[in-house]
Amino acid sequence: MGFYDSGFPILSVITYLPLAGALLMLFINKENTGAIKTFATIVAAVDFVLSVPLWFYFDRKAAGLAMFQFRETASWIPSLGVKYSFGIDGIALLLILLTTMMGLIAVYSSYTAIDHRQKEYYILLLLLQTGMIGVFCALDFFLFYVFWEVMLVPMYFLIGIWGGQRRLYAAIKFFLYTLAGSVVMLLSILALYFFNSSGIPFLNIKGLGNAPSFDVLQFHQIGHLISPQLQFWIFLGFFLGFAIKVPMFPFHTWLPDAHVEAPTAGSVILAAVLLKMGTYGFVRFALPILPDGTRQLMIPIVTLSIIGIIYGALVSLVQKDMKKLVAYSSVSHLGFVMLGMFALNPMGLRGSVLQMINHGISTGALFLLVGIVYEQRHTRLISEYGGLAKQMPMYATLFLIAALSSMGLPALNGFIGEFTILLGVANANIWWAVFAAVGIVLGAAYLLWLYQRVFWGPLDNPANKVLKDVNKRELLTLLPLVACMIWIGIAPAPFFEMIEQPVDYIVQKVDPGYFKRQPVTYPSEAAERAAAVSSALAAIQAEVHR
Repeated sequence: MGFYDSGFPILSVITYLPLAGALLMLFINKENTGAIKTFATIVAAVDFVLSVPLWFYFDRKAAGLAMFQFRETASWIPSLGVKYSFGIDGIALLLILLTTMMGLIAVYSSYTAIDHRQKEYYILLLLLQTGMIGVFCALDFFLFYVFWEVMLVPMYFLIGIWGGQRRLYAAIKFFLYTLAGSVVMLLSILALYFFNSSGIPFLNIKGLGNAPSFDVLQFHQIGHLISPQLQFWIFLGFFLGFAIKVPMFPFHTWLPDAHVEAPTAGSVILAAVLLKMGTYGFVRFALPILPDGTRQLMIPIVTLSIIGIIYGALVSLVQKDMKKLVAYSSVSHLGFVMLGMFALNPMGLRGSVLQMINHGISTGALFLLVGIVYEQRHTRLISEYGGLAKQMPMYATLFLIAALSSMGLPALNGFIGEFTILLGVANANIWWAVFAAVGIVLGAAYLLWLYQRVFWGPLDNPANKVLKDVNKRELLTLLPLVACMIWIGIAPAPFFEMIEQPVDYIVQKVDPGYFKRQPVTYPSEAAERAAAVSSALAAIQAEVHR
């Protein structure tokens, strides 16, 4: 099978290659901007190429703990029981592939957008890449937390130095919000640590020096040993840390500022990958380790998710800035991801994981497209545009595909994720699915409204008459995303196969009796009700399109 299954530390190579590239860039003359761009692009491209074979070598049928593959383990801090432990399942694999692809696109899309301090900019992009990949690879709590904190610093500087007029405010707000969540999350990690090391209440530090590994796979086995009361408080700490990162309502207020002020590549990475750190944290840690805490807080989280879905869509409807509209749409879409996740059944979780990928692709494409016209006009106000379809036909076509993907049009990726989530959510509670469907309809409304205002009507603004359509470089950044939208929309089976075992594993941990109570396939009545909701939604969307 090759070196991917022969002990070669491929995950470490993929993780640290961008870091090595960033260090080598220190020796390139800052005046030689061409060499800096080329080298950064090569590093990102090689990292992506190395990650692609993981898709083919990954064993999709491996179940239980065996599904964590490409394991790399070494002693790191023996006195604390901390190990250097890497490994991935199907969920992490999809997110790593998304990260390496979007990292390459972010570097390549920045060629003309960044015109000052370019050396520092590309170094920070590569450092950010290492932090993000490390989060998805880490199977040790200490290692996970290190990567979680490392990635904050590059994004802070990317927003604070290369952002818009209010960049310092947005950067500080982003940093403080995320750091506050991280500190609370650290308290929950310490609670698990002390519980595991002493076998007695977590505040007792006896046995600290003899602590076993922080390996998350071991914690998956001891979750049921923690009392429900203690699980509640530990889960609450994880919830605050991850919910701020998602971000869930009402912890979302940092997101629009960060998106609007960040450079285009920063917005792309933020939307496509960084927001998934929060949802990934729930799937990897909170749900399987703390099943009682998950069930206790299920209803409040579902409530916040539904509020976020509708609130994010309504606020998007009244936005005047294209970038802020797309930013608030992320609040709505990620509320949908959280709702499917906390349906706590296989169908809802599968849709939730797939929708993480779908959101990264479609929203990343929308931010790239907004950045293209912003580079030429230096404004994102919707009122400044109109009739662009006549001036930029290729751009208008690509924007339409990305918008339709985001709103969940059949045959594109968004529909598959949303439909699967609706099935899972309707199986848990039909009214949750009804509220989620309202958010989807509103999503179609604000995206179609945006498209109509920007691309149709008269081309009466003289400044728009000199706009240039997408060039070859811009087309190369967008076509891979369009291809992914169509691929997942038409043939999603390989993606569902990739996440089937991890999702079933999580459901088994959260609800050990689930598969005994009912078959994997859902009761026909619930499926029919979910199908009815989806059919009604499709009919409403058709009316909106008409």
